[in-house]
Amino acid sequence: MLRYPLLHPPLLHALATAGHGSKVLIADSNYAHRTNVHHRAEVIHLNLRPGLVTVDEVLEPVLSAIPVEAVHTMRPDDLSTPDAWTDYARVLGPDLPLQPLARQDFYAACRAPELAVCVATGDGRHYANLLLTVGAVS
Repeated sequence: MLRYPLLHPPLLHALATAGHGSKVLIADSNYAHRTNVHHRAEVIHLNLRPGLVTVDEVLEPVLSAIPVEAVHTMRPDDLSTPDAWTDYARVLGPDLPLQPLARQDFYAACRAPELAVCVATGDGRHYANLLLTVGAVS
């Protein structure tokens, strides 16, 4: 038994096989989990029902498992700031500022070969997607 905040075996495996510069997508329930990810990326379904599991609930244990050097979000077309971003900024802290990408640029980044894993959540908030870049272990 692991004494660790992250216990999900497929997610642990996917994160363990990702290296420095790899990308981890934690996607909301509206995201096209199969068509807007690279074909070699592992897709892990944690979307049990609407609202369960949320991006926030995945983010915290993932941060305990991997170093993160950058965080990108999907910027709404109207340039508004989604409510979810406030929660993410609090969890990530000032050393990991959110870097918004236009929607199509976000999709392109998630279809790139650097995407190692996509975690599908039941988070129903719009624009709640996070694209983490794995950092190096110091």
